[in-house]
Amino acid sequence: MSKKENEETHSEPIINPESQVQGEESQAEITDQASAPEGDAEKKIAELNDKYIRLYSDFDNFRKRTLKEKADIINSASSDVLKDLLVILDDFERAIANNDKVEDVTVLRESFKLIQHKLILALQNKGLESVDSKGEVFDADKHEAITNVPVTDASQKGKVIDVVERGYNLRGKTLRFAKVIVGQ
Repeated sequence: MSKKENEETHSEPIINPESQVQGEESQAEITDQASAPEGDAEKKIAELNDKYIRLYSDFDNFRKRTLKEKADIINSASSDVLKDLLVILDDFERAIANNDKVEDVTVLRESFKLIQHKLILALQNKGLESVDSKGEVFDADKHEAITNVPVTDASQKGKVIDVVERGYNLRGKTLRFAKVIVGQ
C-alpha cells in the first residue's frame, strides 16, 4: 500500500470548525426539544390537575347547595301544613273551652264533626287521600292484614272484612297501609 492510500483509508476526517459549532447547536436544540415536551407535559398536567380540583370543588359546592335547598323545601313544606293545622287546633281549643257551657250534647257532637271535616279538607288540599278498603280483595301493596277470620260466605274469602285503621295515600304514594281483617 502506498503512503497516499494509507492516509486515505486511515486518516481522520477533517472537521470544519463551523460545522462543529453547528453540531453543538443542533445537539442543544435536540436536548431543548426533548426537555420542551417534558416541560409542556408538566404544564399540561398542572393545568389538568387545577381544572380537576376546580371541578371537584364546584361539584362539592353544588352537592352541598342542593342538600341545603332540599332541606329548606322540606322545612317550608311542613311549615305550610302546620300553619293549616294551627287553625284547626284553635277550633279544638274553642270547642273545649265552650264544652263546659254547652248542655246540649248534639251541639257538642256537631262542633267536633265540623272540626273533623275542616281537618279532612286541609289534609286533602295537601294531597292526602284516604283508602277505602272494606269489601276489596286483599292486596299486600295496599293493606296490612292484622288477622284472618273464618267466613261463611265463599265470596268473602280473601276479601277485606273490616278496617281497623284506615290507609292513606299522599299524591298517589302509600303513606300508611290500611290495617285490615281478612276473610278466610
